[in-house]
Amino acid sequence: MKKKIVAIGGGECGRITKRGYKMPYETKEIDAEIIRLTEKETPNFLFIGHSQSSEQGENKYFQTMCAIYGDYFGCKCKTVLKSDLLSQGSEYIKNLISWANIIYVGGGDTKEMLEFWNETGFDKLLYEAWLNGKVMCGLSAGANCWFNSCSSDSLKIQTGDSSAPMITVKCLNLINAFFTPHCNEAGEYANRLEHMKDALSNTELVGIGVSNCCALEIVDDEYRLIRCDASNYGIDAFAVKAYYNNEKYLLEYIDNTNEFKPLTELLKK
Repeated sequence: MKKKIVAIGGGECGRITKRGYKMPYETKEIDAEIIRLTEKETPNFLFIGHSQSSEQGENKYFQTMCAIYGDYFGCKCKTVLKSDLLSQGSEYIKNLISWANIIYVGGGDTKEMLEFWNETGFDKLLYEAWLNGKVMCGLSAGANCWFNSCSSDSLKIQTGDSSAPMITVKCLNLINAFFTPHCNEAGEYANRLEHMKDALSNTELVGIGVSNCCALEIVDDEYRLIRCDASNYGIDAFAVKAYYNNEKYLLEYIDNTNEFKPLTELLKK
């Protein structure tokens, strides 16, 4: 079984805002690649919204993703709520994961989500799903979770304080690297990449920063970027690699060609 991860740096999925405004759909090419990786015409799509603070938020996010993967791409869609993990038996959850071809984790509070997974043992089920060839994917927090650790705005989400600092969160470590999503966003570009710089000073890891409308696709021991139109953000979608070498901090753009390259090259200092 090939092991597959698609880590999306950010981008809108056509959600409805609190004021009733429909946001654009910006990740079409990435979503199409996620479906292609299943090698099925109508794959089974399992959504995980555990980064949301309420069950209402989980269900609303699920409906947004159903409009993409169900209505647009023709997938069969299901979700696992946090309450399901607490109330349903383990066989129910295992059967859902077995049913899925795609396991998509939504954005939100990375720290709270990973703590919940650890408490319920869901992290172990996701690891087994990865080994069994499911397409493991997601956006923002749903991209962070697959790596060793990440840069997270969980404190801002939890406190509502826009000035709250970025923090480092330990993740599932399917890929032994530090991940930073949304590294292009206005007012946050320097903040997020500066936090990655600080975080990497205490580790031997390579850091990977991915912009909105860009995803890092990893299949077994190879990787490439998938990019969408990022003109809404005034940029070309991109990703960067960062690391320390002899106490010198280096930041370089990742080649955005469509060709797969050895993952060892990306993770090498």
